[in-house]
Amino acid sequence: MKTARHRARELALQSLYQWQIGGNPAEDIVQQMAEVEGFTRADTEYFTRLFRGTVAEAAALDDEIAPLIDRKLRELSPIEHAILLLGAYELKHAVDVPYRAVINEAVELAKAYGGTDGYKFVNGVLDKLARQLRAGECTTVRA
Repeated sequence: MKTARHRARELALQSLYQWQIGGNPAEDIVQQMAEVEGFTRADTEYFTRLFRGTVAEAAALDDEIAPLIDRKLRELSPIEHAILLLGAYELKHAVDVPYRAVINEAVELAKAYGGTDGYKFVNGVLDKLARQLRAGECTTVRA
């Protein structure tokens, strides 16, 4: 069974994809998503926080992701790129969510929406990023 937060992440992923591909304004996308069937089963506050925050910080998040990947950002699939952006935003700003949960959720999104082995790539990149952004938490958990 999908949790309200998982649904929020799915909606945020779909919204980021639409934002990347269509170039639609973020506010228009938020309004469109609010009309999607099942929207009310999501944690709508968390969806809004994730999507708006990720859009607002996309360039800065890309700067943090870029050194951790083996190709140029523009060579990533739009889905993998969106998942990495979401995961990076959540690692950076949702410190109430354990880093392992952030990575696990991103991996699940990649399995559901990404390419065949995209989840392995997402896992590796976000694991490296977590060690940078949440070094204390990673050290405590790994010890």
